[in-house]
Amino acid sequence: MADTVILSGIEASNALYDSLHARIGALKEKGVTPGLAAILVGENPASQIYVRNKTKKFDSLGLKSDIYRLPEDTKEEELLELINKINNDDLFHGILVQLPLPKHIDSQKVIHAISPSKDVDGFHPENAGLVSIGNPRFIPCTPKGIMYVLKHFNVPINGKHVVVVGRSNIVGRPVSVLSSLKSMGNATVTICHSGTPDLKEFTTQADIVVAAMGSPEFLDASFIKDGACLIDVGINRIERDGKSVIVGDVNEASVTGKASALTPVPKGIGPMTIAMLVENTVLSAELSTN
Repeated sequence: MADTVILSGIEASNALYDSLHARIGALKEKGVTPGLAAILVGENPASQIYVRNKTKKFDSLGLKSDIYRLPEDTKEEELLELINKINNDDLFHGILVQLPLPKHIDSQKVIHAISPSKDVDGFHPENAGLVSIGNPRFIPCTPKGIMYVLKHFNVPINGKHVVVVGRSNIVGRPVSVLSSLKSMGNATVTICHSGTPDLKEFTTQADIVVAAMGSPEFLDASFIKDGACLIDVGINRIERDGKSVIVGDVNEASVTGKASALTPVPKGIGPMTIAMLVENTVLSAELSTN
């Protein structure tokens, strides 16, 4: 068996950014600068890092990005009022409300309040519905990034068996739909989850496994067949040798040499999620000029 190929999210995201320069330039010639409004409620350290990384990338590409920082005790009505204000502000083409929100705020109500035409996260029911019927406007960023990585590295999907482990509305469910669409993947798809008996029965049949269950290094060599491609969406912080380290849902050391290809953690799907947020915001700006 050949060496396991590392599917670098850094390499794939840089290719995406290169392809965006012409689109951004064309918009600026029309007097339009793609703009993102990022809303951060509370002091969650991970959320602050995520939002900072996202807005840094926007700034580096000459795009507009503003962060609205709200205190932890912000009332739901106040957040909804802010979203409504940004919905009606032509300077912003995308709205990102960083999850998770404080417990007293209904995240579904917040997602529903974002205008579908500015929902660059792709979480609004209207956009989820458009994805499910194969006519997407905004595809959720992580699933879109997964499909981009597979295409960038020429991993064949057409006619293959994709097994998705995890059924969240953010990753598992949409990536299972995208993989099955004739226009995007044309794969045969199985979706598994915590209630699936004998998970190995399914994953050992898969040509491509998407691991999105949030279980540190759970998926080892015994779960896959020779030559399978592994897409690791997990970001888990664990203690190892007295240090805090980030690992995925795949046990990389175990599957190396058996898997044909693997996305690393970190520097795999993480950078792709930010890249697709940028791309969705550019797309939203383009749609606003049509």
